[in-house]
Amino acid sequence: MDSLPPWRPLLRAALQREGRSSSSRWLQLATVASDGTPRVRTLVFRGWSAPAVLDLFTDGRSEKASELRNLPDAEICWLLPRARSQFRLRSRRSQPPAAELLKQRQHHWQNLTPSARALWGWPEPGIPLELEAAFPQELDDTTPMPTYFELLSFEVHQVELLELGGQPHQRRRWCASGSWSEELLNP
Repeated sequence: MDSLPPWRPLLRAALQREGRSSSSRWLQLATVASDGTPRVRTLVFRGWSAPAVLDLFTDGRSEKASELRNLPDAEICWLLPRARSQFRLRSRRSQPPAAELLKQRQHHWQNLTPSARALWGWPEPGIPLELEAAFPQELDDTTPMPTYFELLSFEVHQVELLELGGQPHQRRRWCASGSWSEELLNP
């Protein structure tokens, strides 16, 4: 197994300082729309599939899924207020071979709670609301995984950490080029 990048223990420690706050799992994903404009939205961190590969889920019918198919580069910003830390992860969407991807998707689908799974039973995101449309509260374990349940795996190749405790703030960057190199930056 590959060793952890040097920034991962710092991220883990910052997450631990956040305690049991559900917002500590929220991060912002920045993509580029087809018209070249930036788009940012909040997603839920789902885990690490490799030392520098972060996993998120989305509805494959969403704009972000389409944007990432056109341009797989993204930046993830993870603000951890109790830890007074901001991590910015430059990354590129990666996908394993089709058989492995299906296995990973099925694993994640089965591990979701029925209420978390319910989002994939809702109508297509971003289209006009139909007042009579069904928005289930839960999808049980027997519900088949929809084709649009999409696993977003991002291979991180650069990380900037801004630590806001103390004056001046501390900022550093790690870049992956074979191995991870660290550089101190002005805040």
